[in-house]
Amino acid sequence: MRVKRIVANIHTPNVAAAKSFYRDMLELDLLMDHGWIETYGVPGEANAQISFASQGGSNTPVPDLSIEVDDVGAVFERIRDAGYAIEYGPADEPWGVRRFYVRDPFGKLINILEHIGHRPLTGDRE
Repeated sequence: MRVKRIVANIHTPNVAAAKSFYRDMLELDLLMDHGWIETYGVPGEANAQISFASQGGSNTPVPDLSIEVDDVGAVFERIRDAGYAIEYGPADEPWGVRRFYVRDPFGKLINILEHIGHRPLTGDRE
């Protein structure tokens, strides 16, 4: 037996509200729509992981979702310009990511990140 896929599920009475953030801001494709559930993603690419954390790093809250992108600066500008409140960052973290936190339309804390290269950790940041 091996796990084939991990899917994050977010409860909402307004499934269509996901389009404005996940499709328009993050440019994810609508992969499935049954009316009561919509699934967004990148066709043919399923790189799912599950993490367990006591904090979000740099003493931030643990985000509900982490989404890796190839140009965090462009996504940051698009999200900020659309009026979403940025809750952290953008920040270059000592473990080699540039990231920011934003809340999606459902109140979920989203960590949007890009890998920029590894740097040694400092004693006060884990």
